[in-house]
Amino acid sequence: MSTAAPEAPAPAVPFQFFDLHVVRTRRLGPTMLRITFGGEGLRDFTSGGRDQRFKLFLPHPGQEAPVVPTEAGTEWFPVWRAMDPAVRGIMRSYTVREQRRVPHDEIDIDFALHGDTGPASHWAARALPGDRVTVLGPAVPDNGGVDFRPPAGTDWVLLSGDETALPAIAGILSWLPLGTRAKVWLEVPHADDIQELPTLADADITWLVRDNTEAHRTDFVLGSVGAAQLPAGTPYAWIAGEAGTVKQLRRHLVRERGFDRRAVKFTGYWRLGSSEEQLVEEAVSGAAQASARG
Repeated sequence: MSTAAPEAPAPAVPFQFFDLHVVRTRRLGPTMLRITFGGEGLRDFTSGGRDQRFKLFLPHPGQEAPVVPTEAGTEWFPVWRAMDPAVRGIMRSYTVREQRRVPHDEIDIDFALHGDTGPASHWAARALPGDRVTVLGPAVPDNGGVDFRPPAGTDWVLLSGDETALPAIAGILSWLPLGTRAKVWLEVPHADDIQELPTLADADITWLVRDNTEAHRTDFVLGSVGAAQLPAGTPYAWIAGEAGTVKQLRRHLVRERGFDRRAVKFTGYWRLGSSEEQLVEEAVSGAAQASARG
């Protein structure tokens, strides 16, 4: 099939810093908010589509713009990490929901809102036109910020995620070639969070609304996927969202459904019982240790 995607280039990933501003906001449902960003530098921003991720830097309250050591170039990370956490830009990973060139260079980012329990949700809920952010994003389409890469020989794809993974799954569905078979599970808090997801794929989408069940979220997802009849042929799975649910679903696919573990891309976007800042610090420490090892 034509679902195969190229491998990411190695060893360097061509990312650049972009200074952007809020153009407009639009509520998509009780949980999801779309923010459109613009900026002159976006002419060089080149999304690879699918689940294209990038780093978003937000200002602290009282700052007009995030403090990011953009002048440090490729050495920005150790410089940023050494800065006072109360001053340096708040760093989060997000997905490009859509990029447009006409009539203006713009990108859409969909935020999952969860009150004021995290700085990103707090900022997004109050974002106004003109508010400034910094983005570390791709300058070439084939870059290491794209994880959805079904290998040659893939017959069908399985996608699963919660509201934090919804923008990435939407991007993947819009990228899939005509007629590609896809089984999709999307978990959202409320029925009003269900969205239309345009795709040329032959996609069977199941929406799992947590308002409609008393089951634990992991059991909710596993119960639905476990009861499903899956297509024949060679699968490729992409799963993301709450780390515990992702881990259990991957285990089910590999052990009980016979998926090749190399054909399951899984990512924990967040973890029950852990704050955003704890997870960011874990990621930062892990990246620093990896860099120190060479």
